[in-house]
Amino acid sequence: MMLVDTHAHLYLEQFDEDRDAMMQRALEAGVGRIYLPNIDTRTVEAMLAVEAAYPEQCFCMMGMHPCSVKENYEAELATLRSWLERRPFCAVGEIGIDLYWDKTFFEAQQKAFTTQVAWALEFDLPIVIHLRDSFDEVVDLLKPIRDQRLRGIFHCFGGSVEQAETAISMGFLLGIGGVLTYKKSGLDETLKHIGLEHLVLETDSPYLTPVPHRGKRNESAYVRIVAERLAEVKQVDLAEIAEVTTRNALRIFEQKKAVSSK
Repeated sequence: MMLVDTHAHLYLEQFDEDRDAMMQRALEAGVGRIYLPNIDTRTVEAMLAVEAAYPEQCFCMMGMHPCSVKENYEAELATLRSWLERRPFCAVGEIGIDLYWDKTFFEAQQKAFTTQVAWALEFDLPIVIHLRDSFDEVVDLLKPIRDQRLRGIFHCFGGSVEQAETAISMGFLLGIGGVLTYKKSGLDETLKHIGLEHLVLETDSPYLTPVPHRGKRNESAYVRIVAERLAEVKQVDLAEIAEVTTRNALRIFEQKKAVSSK
């Protein structure tokens, strides 16, 4: 049985003291693949170093997190695009719109997002979308882009059945993480109506730690906790959760292509 963590920032400093041990725990939990979304130009080297250290487990994306979009976003994007021209990546991510903390750069976030979606189409890559308090805004930006090659994941999905169906109708998978284990999230009720073929698992490590470890650092081994909770919600065996979500993840990231390019 293999699990996949489709979203983990394992290159951040929170893992500097025990990264090897953390990766071993992930392997022991059955996590065979971990996908690393980039944040901005400052995180690229650290991310690539983790991939180089664990080439059979870790695979890098390239993109700019919406919270990193500031006055200099165009220069940042130019640097990040140059990486896409240098070597293969498994996706364009983490990109999107975040209106939770600050709306100052909303217009710039929109421009950065659509620019990076265009990269995904150009390089035929999936996109991994961050959306916080911005589901409708992201959907409105995607609707005019009618291209069958556009695909990816709505990262950290925590919305309604209607929102899930909207994302699915646009050709996207839903990233399910620790929020599923939170009693008041309501995500369990939503997922009762959504087929497993539309779901992938994630941790967003070191953030959004699942119960019973909530309040502590998250790590990829805990994707198994998410899988176990999803099995309870869907009333199926853990093995089925692992099989279907792993198949979904490998398909969206074109795993064979990514591995052969290394």
